[in-house]
Amino acid sequence: MSGRKPELRVVLDTNVLVSGIFFTGPPFEILRAWRDSRFVLFLTEEIVAEYAAVLERLRVDFVGIDAADALKLIIAHARLIVPVSLPAPASADPDDDKFLACALAAPAHYLVSGDQHLLTIDSYDNVRIVRPRTFLDVLTGDSKRGS
Repeated sequence: MSGRKPELRVVLDTNVLVSGIFFTGPPFEILRAWRDSRFVLFLTEEIVAEYAAVLERLRVDFVGIDAADALKLIIAHARLIVPVSLPAPASADPDDDKFLACALAAPAHYLVSGDQHLLTIDSYDNVRIVRPRTFLDVLTGDSKRGS
């Protein structure tokens, strides 16, 4: 048996990724933890397309930040997978189901989101859906806050 710790498998909702690129705070710290190999990020083509569309819309407002390069880096180092088909819509906003489909295909431990449609689900087929702050608490081992 190796002494390696099992990899933590994660999906980031668009609002978390975008906030992490443009602002400080928990989403930024999450991207830093990913850069430091503290978890494995999973993506699908559909998620990448949404990330790219939102970053393109915000490019005008954030001239000093090269979000396209950040996205290229993320795509190059994340794991691109094929999503599963969900048996039925899972979220009040069907557009959010792509994150659940990716998380199930991973299979991810966490889906990190600030989206109320996803957060009200809490967990889906063994995938915990948590806010960025809660996920940071998981990463730092603060079990009182992360549970």
